Amino acid sequence: MTLNGWLQIAIFAAIVILLAKPFGGYLTQVFSGERNLLSAVLKPVERAIYWCCGVDERQEQHWVTYCIAMLLFSVAGFLSLYALQRLQAMLPFNPQGQSAVEQSLAFNTSVSFITNTNWQSYVPETTMSYLVQMAGLTVHNFMSAATGIALALALVRGFARRSAQTLGNFWVDLTRCTLYVLLPLSIVVGLFFVWEGMPQNLGAYTEATTLEGAKQIIAQGPVASQEVIKMFGTNGGGFFNANSAHPFENPSALTDMVQMILIFSLGAALTNVFGRMVGDQRQGWAIFAVMGVLFLAGVVVTYSAEAPGNPAFAALHIDQTPSALQAGGNMEGKEVRFGIAQSALFTTVTTDASCGAVNTMHDSLMPLAGAVPMVNIMLGEIIFGGVGSGLYGMLLFAIVAVFIAGLMVGRTPEYLGKKIEAREVKMAMLAILILPLSILGFSALATVLPDGLAGPANQGPHGFSEILYAYDSATGNNGSAFAGISANTMFYNVTLGFAMLMGRFLMIMPMLAIAGSLAAKKIVPASAGTFPTHQPLFVGLVTGVIVIVGGLTYFPAVALGPLVEHFAMNAGTLY
Repeated sequence: MTLNGWLQIAIFAAIVILLAKPFGGYLTQVFSGERNLLSAVLKPVERAIYWCCGVDERQEQHWVTYCIAMLLFSVAGFLSLYALQRLQAMLPFNPQGQSAVEQSLAFNTSVSFITNTNWQSYVPETTMSYLVQMAGLTVHNFMSAATGIALALALVRGFARRSAQTLGNFWVDLTRCTLYVLLPLSIVVGLFFVWEGMPQNLGAYTEATTLEGAKQIIAQGPVASQEVIKMFGTNGGGFFNANSAHPFENPSALTDMVQMILIFSLGAALTNVFGRMVGDQRQGWAIFAVMGVLFLAGVVVTYSAEAPGNPAFAALHIDQTPSALQAGGNMEGKEVRFGIAQSALFTTVTTDASCGAVNTMHDSLMPLAGAVPMVNIMLGEIIFGGVGSGLYGMLLFAIVAVFIAGLMVGRTPEYLGKKIEAREVKMAMLAILILPLSILGFSALATVLPDGLAGPANQGPHGFSEILYAYDSATGNNGSAFAGISANTMFYNVTLGFAMLMGRFLMIMPMLAIAGSLAAKKIVPASAGTFPTHQPLFVGLVTGVIVIVGGLTYFPAVALGPLVEHFAMNAGTLY
């Protein structure tokens, strides 16, 4: 670990903090329908979209109607993307002549992109045509991100409103998020990425001759336009198989830092939106603080585990000079261009924020460093999280935390003036427990069936970690992987697809039920017995609940993989 490394981490954290309030103010204006910086240009476009689609922006929806609209939109997205993949051989913008995508893989990919997971069981540059990349994957990078933000807004309105029966209009929220937030910034930063060296063209792949005389095919295409929304929307679906480790997706240290800031910017700003909409920005900063504490804990563990290098290599006597590889930390499988600190930071950021766009190979992480992304995802991507999903996941834990606090003082729990009663707690626990049900259930299935056991390349604890991480990532809608697992099989494509559906929609439905229930309640005035949900006591309580719930739910599974590997590696045993 070096001072330079910690400085990089500190600069990143400072930028995220500084962006949260102004960006949150802009988002609040957009979603409240107020005049904003882009209204003069985009308001006529917004009205034209409503007119074409038959949407009345003044008509709001009950939580059930809001949920049905979201589900129907997701079904339509799935069917259209599936059709594009199956028909791509007959469609234009396919200079490499890519064939139709196999059925189970097309199913997996379609589910992956509508759920904001962007898990990729395939090599994109040899599987997908430009049309599928642009009209299919990139479009759903926008739509799935906008859907997540719309759902978070619905829950926030549940806290902010009183005696109300509606939560807003899904179609209006989706349109405003895409038009005023995702598209403008994607255009600006996309052009910056092109300036930095990312390809953006529709030409055929380039055939080059190496110095040895061999032929090499260099893939290219509309990369920058997909890269920016992949990061900004916390999607993670890369244009290339190597994702952000590929120099065409991540040309420089500057683009690396910009990509990490993009990943956290919306999640951080939404905490400020929450504070503004409930009428007390301190509430938003309290949620931000919980996320910040958990993020710092993760990045410290990851950096600390990676910086000393691999202890099992000591017996091999390969680190004899100051310039040797291990002297720079555990660089195997890492981005040598950016170093250990930035690679550790990128790993933590992407797995905190539901973005599988890692610039390191998770299979190359030290065991404790590998446990950090695994645990982050298991907790539901609540550390800033996927756009929208991080906020509503954290608020579910906040509901459980204030319920526990209420029990401790012998009064009905309340949060932001809303009484937290049996219905809200049951729905919150149902949403939270969906995650371990899917992760542990599918992992157990894969470890006893031959088709599941055929996936991991490694035996012993790390092979189990590869399986567990795959279902962890799918259920958590993250999309990253321990690269040693071969997941492009019928068994994994189908089971991972169902894990993604469970992690997205079976968590969303009880969350919207909570929003509808809270919106219908009256505001209870604060009293001497009201729990202070804007103070450090609340931050500590929520953090403690998250750690306890996560530990009780997942610790035995995690202990079987990364922790066993850690102790074995330090004892000099290599798997």
